[in-house]
Amino acid sequence: MPNLARLQRQAVSAFQQGHFDKAERLCAAILEYRGDDFDALHLSGFIQLQRGRNIEAIGFLTKAVKVNGTSIDALSNLGLALQNVGRFEEAIAHYRNALALVPSHPEILYNLGNAFLALDRITEALASYDEALAVNPSHVGARVNRGNTLLRFNRPADALASYDSALALMPDHPQILTNRGHALRRLDRPQEALISLEAALAKSRDFPEAHFEAALAHLTLGDFKAGWNAYEWRWKTGAFADKRRAFRQPLWLGNAPLAGKTILLHAEQGFGDTIQFIRYAPLLKNSGARVLCEVQPELMSLLAPFDGIDLVAKGAALPPFDLHCPLLSLPLAFGTEPETIPAEVPYLSAPAERVAYWRDRLPPGCLRAGFVWSGSRAHKNDANRSIALSRFGQLFANLPFSCFSLQREMRDADREVLQRLPGLVDLGPQLSDFAETAAVISLLDIVVSVDTAVAHLAGALGKPVVILLPHAADFRWMRDRDDTPWYRSAKLVRQPAFGDWDGAIGRLADELRGILLQK
Repeated sequence: MPNLARLQRQAVSAFQQGHFDKAERLCAAILEYRGDDFDALHLSGFIQLQRGRNIEAIGFLTKAVKVNGTSIDALSNLGLALQNVGRFEEAIAHYRNALALVPSHPEILYNLGNAFLALDRITEALASYDEALAVNPSHVGARVNRGNTLLRFNRPADALASYDSALALMPDHPQILTNRGHALRRLDRPQEALISLEAALAKSRDFPEAHFEAALAHLTLGDFKAGWNAYEWRWKTGAFADKRRAFRQPLWLGNAPLAGKTILLHAEQGFGDTIQFIRYAPLLKNSGARVLCEVQPELMSLLAPFDGIDLVAKGAALPPFDLHCPLLSLPLAFGTEPETIPAEVPYLSAPAERVAYWRDRLPPGCLRAGFVWSGSRAHKNDANRSIALSRFGQLFANLPFSCFSLQREMRDADREVLQRLPGLVDLGPQLSDFAETAAVISLLDIVVSVDTAVAHLAGALGKPVVILLPHAADFRWMRDRDDTPWYRSAKLVRQPAFGDWDGAIGRLADELRGILLQK
């Protein structure tokens, strides 16, 4: 039998010198003679972890923990390998086992916080980061991810402070500067955000997230040239990279003639984005192209009458085409400025037979208003853009309108409130698709909506619409204006301060009273 102790020393020395292959071979030799050797199992697992071979690492480290369940390093490393493959609950269990042995280990507390954050258990994540920082105030990662967690709580001012404290320890770090820029955008401070993002790009010129955040800041400020150019960086960010279409046909960004060509436009984001940017399709048709539009199946019946455009439901087989363009790249392709946005409305219409159906079912002889107060809970900005129905208070009782809910997704708390509002009739269960919703909207006098697809639908139909916006609104609504060049019939009502929906709803009541006087 070889001298296993000597092999162990050689394996550790090889690992410390970065000779991972040699270290692996030496560990394998040890395990051939003593399969439950903890040190060889742990070092083998750690080497695999360092190489990103997490499945192999889990195998070795699981065996190591079985041999020695009191090894803090083995428990922690196994937790990290499990976390890397998305087995967060198991990772948390092993981190907790390690912390039972050493309660104030900052790195394990940090990793525990990361696992909680991945599961959106943000209260536990924040507590873990705070514990880590109590032990090691200089832990930059904990300060950064504490800021990321505070953003999940919709506390951008506190997140900004956390990022600033991280930058004090690690100045000019491009990721921290980018996170800081994001927090500043969330506080409606886009000019300051750009300063931070430009500093990030000065350190890392090709950092996709910094370019993308800068795009949103530029567009918010109405700088379309810089904004739409930088918006193309979205495809290299973590949020969009896996959504990029790998067509063999060339991407068209306005740089080639279209006459006689077939171009595919494809939806890339939400329903509202498709409704907003499909307005460019007729411009392509007028350039002599055959236009295919791949859209979400839920929009097919609404968009089917779109003149001269061939629709394909997302997921269906695509006909042959020569060029392609994502819908949100069309403003760049056309060199769009705020003054040149294609704004001919209505550019959508409701199916006539559905309008006839609803005309006989809505009360005649009165003003009619439709309401949408919340969007999808899955939306990343839901905490900012959606409003609890209870916050509207007595608005519905005091309005001289027949009021209808166009809300298709109803939250339990809102459903309970709705039962106490006889002045608000719920049409949501009857709105089977967007064409049905369009038919109802076409028979209303006004629509009131938060920033959802219904707001875009009302605007595309040319219907008067009041859009309730958070203090730091989405880039497309820009800043410091109550109108929008995207929809001439829209009135924007913004929160006067961060989180102040009561102030916005008070302004909404004034807007609705003004409409009544005009009638």
